[in-house]
Amino acid sequence: MDLHQLYVFTKVVEHKSFSKAAEDIFLSQSTVSSHIQALEKMLNMNLFDRVGRESILTPQGERLYQWALKLLLIKDQALLDLKEGMTDLRGMIRIAASSVPGQFMVPRMVKQFREHYPEVTFHINQYSSKTVAEKVLNGSVDVGILGDKYENDKLHYIPLLKEKLVLITSNQNKIEGPVNIEELLDYPFVMRHSNSGTNALLERFLKKSKIHKDQLNIIAYTESGQSLMQFVIQDIGISIISEIAASEYSSKNMLKMHEINDFDHERYFYLVYNINKTQSLLSKLFIEEARE
Repeated sequence: MDLHQLYVFTKVVEHKSFSKAAEDIFLSQSTVSSHIQALEKMLNMNLFDRVGRESILTPQGERLYQWALKLLLIKDQALLDLKEGMTDLRGMIRIAASSVPGQFMVPRMVKQFREHYPEVTFHINQYSSKTVAEKVLNGSVDVGILGDKYENDKLHYIPLLKEKLVLITSNQNKIEGPVNIEELLDYPFVMRHSNSGTNALLERFLKKSKIHKDQLNIIAYTESGQSLMQFVIQDIGISIISEIAASEYSSKNMLKMHEINDFDHERYFYLVYNINKTQSLLSKLFIEEARE
């Protein structure tokens, strides 16, 4: 039994689509179909019922899926057992990251991983935290790095780093910290996109302080962390952002960073993966290194 055919089969099962499976594993749809047809011919049974545009697992297909997962896991365990000195492992890891970890954490994680596996290629895209979770759920990426939890039975989160939010202002601004959130209501605010982990944490703090977000003088929303920094540096507005991101700019005297009184909310950045997705050996190694 061809293990690669089984791998392709598991992808079709997980995506419930030949075309989406093909996109996930960088094959043409016709190649995926050929692999499934060859597997069905070898087993002399139908693995899918073609009902309209949908491909539904047959009872035999459901049983094979469970065996395929076990066989692929044994293959990966064998490779892991032999991985000592296997620096020539090749392949791609696809990562979706939210703004702060994408800018400040992922490069370090990639550097550390490539010290052990220099032939690995990374494909990294940046989204809001909510979209990162969605990308992990639909299987279009191997792992996500994000700053908020979106609960789902299929998602497993590994905490990576704890941090808090701080106020940032331009060097010209006269605000002196630490500050109370009520003192900031009249200042022009630049905000992250509503689906960001930073914004979700800020909104929880405002709710606790009995302040509605509409009471803030918001002049701009932006998905780009770098764009937000420029708004602040150029004294167009103030913002509340990740301490990790703020420290990078504050240490270079590009802006000022202030504590916020009673803002004791801390958050983690997480690596998240889909427990129902068949991970490649490289993805598993990346997840384990992050866990350690």
